[in-house]
Amino acid sequence: MQLLQERIRKEGKVLPGNIIKIDGFMNHRVDVRLMRDIAKEFGRLFDVKDVTLVLTAEASGIALATICAEEFGVPMVFAKKAKSDNIEGGLYQSNIYSYTYKRKVTLLCSQDWIRPSDKVLIIDDFLANGEALRGLVEIVEQSGATLVGMGVAVEKGFQDGGRKLRERGINLKSLAIIESADENGIVFREDEE
Repeated sequence: MQLLQERIRKEGKVLPGNIIKIDGFMNHRVDVRLMRDIAKEFGRLFDVKDVTLVLTAEASGIALATICAEEFGVPMVFAKKAKSDNIEGGLYQSNIYSYTYKRKVTLLCSQDWIRPSDKVLIIDDFLANGEALRGLVEIVEQSGATLVGMGVAVEKGFQDGGRKLRERGINLKSLAIIESADENGIVFREDEE
C-alpha cells in the first residue's frame, strides 16, 4: 500500500535493534484517516462479507482493528495480556513471548466472545517474529471458529514471523513489508525487485 509506505518513509524512525518507530501515526498517536484507508484495503484483499468478528491483541493493534471492524460491520475482540477481575467464565489462552515487553505473557480471551460459528479475521499493526499472531491463531483454533485470514499493516520481512505463518497455510496479507531497516533508511520488499 503506497500511502502507508510513504508515511513510513517520511515519519518512521529506525532505532537500535531494528526497531521501527511509527508511533506518530500508527500505534500511539493514531491517524484515523490512514487507518480507514488501511481498513478499506483489507476489505479489498479479503472476502469480508462472511467475516463475523475481528480479533487482535492488546494493545497497539486495537485502534486499527476497531476501525476495520467498523468498516466491515462486525464486532472487534481483543485478547488481553493480563487477567482482570471483570473476565468471568471460561477463557481461551495462549502463551507467547512479547518482544515489546521482553517477557512471556498469556493472551486471554473470554469464551463468551468467540464462538465456533464465527468467521474471524485477525488484524494487527505490526508483524515481526509473529508471537502475538501465533497466539491469536491458537485462540481461534481453541474456539473452533474459522480463521478467514490475517491482515497486518507493517511486516518486518527480514524476521521469521510472516514466513512461519504463511508456511502454516494462513492467508496473511501485509500492506507494507520492510526488507531492511538501518541507519541508511528503510527498504520495502518491492523496492528490491
